[in-house]
Amino acid sequence: MSAVDGRPARTPGTAARRREAGSALTRYRVMAFATGVMLLVLVLEMILKYGFDTEIGSAIAIIHGWVYAVYLVTVFDLWSRLRWPFGRFVVLVLSGVVPLLSFWAERRVVAEVRAGRYGPHVPATPGEDPSR
Repeated sequence: MSAVDGRPARTPGTAARRREAGSALTRYRVMAFATGVMLLVLVLEMILKYGFDTEIGSAIAIIHGWVYAVYLVTVFDLWSRLRWPFGRFVVLVLSGVVPLLSFWAERRVVAEVRAGRYGPHVPATPGEDPSR
């Protein structure tokens, strides 16, 4: 309790932590979208290359690799700031490898962060009910 007005004292880092989580969340959202789009383009390129014997080039794979590397950095940043369990980190890392999964994971992560569900008590899978 605060000695001045009788209200409970606020933790000094709470507002700053929310701002940091917000900026990390924004970076994650951008990179999750970019990774998902690049993965779909890569899948399309693989279908054209191996299914229709059309040679497009290797630039798409290289670009996707670099985008995925930046995605990994943003996942680590978000995971460490929100103090999620290691299982959540693994799920988010794998979300950038499976086509369309990054879009699903991004929507779930945003919903959970906006609802204030972050910290070590959050389940490893996004969207899972923590009370179970």
